[in-house]
Amino acid sequence: MRIQKYLSERKILSRREAEDYIRKGLIALNGKVVTEMGVQIDPTKDRIEILKGAAKESAKKMTVVIYKPRDIVSSKESSEGETVFEFFTQFQNLNVVGRLDKSSEGLLLLSNDGVVTSSVTGSDHLIEKEYEVSVRETVNNNKANKMEQGIQLEDGLTLPAKVTIITPNKFRIILKEGRKHQIRRMADAVHLTITGLKRLRVGNISLGKLKPGESRVLLSKEVDELKNLARPK
Repeated sequence: MRIQKYLSERKILSRREAEDYIRKGLIALNGKVVTEMGVQIDPTKDRIEILKGAAKESAKKMTVVIYKPRDIVSSKESSEGETVFEFFTQFQNLNVVGRLDKSSEGLLLLSNDGVVTSSVTGSDHLIEKEYEVSVRETVNNNKANKMEQGIQLEDGLTLPAKVTIITPNKFRIILKEGRKHQIRRMADAVHLTITGLKRLRVGNISLGKLKPGESRVLLSKEVDELKNLARPK
């Protein structure tokens, strides 16, 4: 196994970060600094170390949770309107983690930590994402059960979800995948028209008391827990 792949799969570094660390001489294999890309290792025998100089690199990493208001675009640049980086100008050095469409609101992560991004967006990690959905029509048990069991969309059957009816016109749904406009397409398939969509939680990170337009920097222990959710068990 290549050393970059091992570090990425263990959620220690992203592959890009691992390559950057190798270029800077910050990774050692069995006591010797790694100087070449693609070095093969045996995870059961070899000892891999992230050297002390890497602490400076780690200190530069930041992950932020924001409450994205409705009608703000989740991208660096857009012709569709104001972006999160024009709204939250203090975080222009970060990147959007995952997607949250323009007409939706709620929790969005911004980060320059590649492991956070791969943990949340990787198709094999299945970190929970929770949403509150308001609809025009009445939500009944039959429609909720269909969404829970999986909906056949044009890009395949959705994974099982958890749906909790809050009121006749509001429900919460927990997904373990993140296809484009997935909840809107699932609702449409059971003849529900969404009037409001808010993301409440990603893994262990929730909106808490944040209001639209507010943000907070995640604690290191929160980031570590988020990464741990995606690590192979």
